[in-house]
Amino acid sequence: MNDGLVLEDEKVLLRALLPGDFNNLLPFALNEPDTWYYSLVTAAGEDGMQNYLQLAFEAKAQGKEFPFIVFDKTVNEYAGSTRFYDINFPFKTLQLGYTWYGEKFRGTGLNKHCKFLLLQFAFENLDMERVEFRADAANERSVAAMKSIGCTVDGILRGSMPKRQGGRRDSIVLSILKDEWFGSVKERLRARL
Repeated sequence: MNDGLVLEDEKVLLRALLPGDFNNLLPFALNEPDTWYYSLVTAAGEDGMQNYLQLAFEAKAQGKEFPFIVFDKTVNEYAGSTRFYDINFPFKTLQLGYTWYGEKFRGTGLNKHCKFLLLQFAFENLDMERVEFRADAANERSVAAMKSIGCTVDGILRGSMPKRQGGRRDSIVLSILKDEWFGSVKERLRARL
């Protein structure tokens, strides 16, 4: 995966997140700080967004992550960000997450378009066997979105991560396997686009 990678359909364009995208994403950080309530790393505020991007670029340089910026083609606006992370080519697994969208883009179908393109690339271009998703088990919106694209719940990791607000969170783990993608998930998700 390189900075020239672009995934797109009629609704969305995903491309490599670049340092210059700070200005494209800053309005969300300044105006919608609750977007990162359940996130382990917040991008709220100018310093938060700077740190969020810096961590993403460092992990990308190490080959552990590949962050994308999300552009909504129907309204010609940047909508948020997502990424592949914990990429393990020898085991043919990766995680898909760090996904967030501005408030006006939620519930518009944008997420399904993004996930279709990302899953298609993971299974059909990168030859992954498993794509995993994780979230705070209390984040009902995120969990429902993952289930709606065809994820299967693998289980709950109790007290797995510290919460920024204090205490520890339970993390729900979901996944899609390659044979599930080709068996039914791809066509079911495509039908919902």
